[in-house]
Amino acid sequence: MTSEPSHGVRNAVIVTAGLLAVWELLYLWVGDSALASPLVTLRYLVHLFTTDTFGMHLWDTLRAFLIAFALSVVIGLAAGFWLGFHRLSGDILEPMVIAVYSIPKVTLYPILLLAFGLTLSAKVAFGVLHGVIPIILFTQAAVRNTRPILLKTGRVLKLTPLQMVTSILFPAALPEIFTGLRIGFALTLIGSLLAEMFASQRGLGYLLMTGIGLHNVELIMAVTLLVVVFAAAVSTILLQIDYRLHRRI
Repeated sequence: MTSEPSHGVRNAVIVTAGLLAVWELLYLWVGDSALASPLVTLRYLVHLFTTDTFGMHLWDTLRAFLIAFALSVVIGLAAGFWLGFHRLSGDILEPMVIAVYSIPKVTLYPILLLAFGLTLSAKVAFGVLHGVIPIILFTQAAVRNTRPILLKTGRVLKLTPLQMVTSILFPAALPEIFTGLRIGFALTLIGSLLAEMFASQRGLGYLLMTGIGLHNVELIMAVTLLVVVFAAAVSTILLQIDYRLHRRI
């Protein structure tokens, strides 16, 4: 009987091969004026890693994303537990959080630029703006869906609010919380890249806009491939962890 990890690897290989085949067919159809072939893109990406400045751009994006995601997790979990545990606050503030989430984040970026300027802080803030709200909402829902008997047990044991969170709420709500973290990861990455594309002088988003401005198809495709591979790899790992957590319920 085929084990689950090997089955997942086989599926990943099949999907990757299929995407590469579609990519090659699209390249043969539209030509090199709008698309680069997989082989050319891979060669150009390897070339980028040998340049002096690419490492700086890559690190700038990675640093902004990691800081933004860490802040999104800390703020999202703290706010989510508070809104979920304190029902009155949740009932009052949840509609406001959802309203902010429904606003196109691009319209808020000029405000962030005025507040932070063309700095790392603006990219971090824009990434947090994208990623924190799903974490808040999923955490709040997970806490509210915790079985009442567990909360009653905590009250009988006279646990403090912090002990209630660490000993009862967090373990019970972890599967749903992790789903929020997985979505927050993807949105934080999107926000960080968008910030670099709109107003930045460094980072992968800046390289994408430079490639578009110069109509450098190889640069556009190489940077896009790098971002897609990173996002897909991490998202696949997170999805597998998410699946295992939900299966234990």
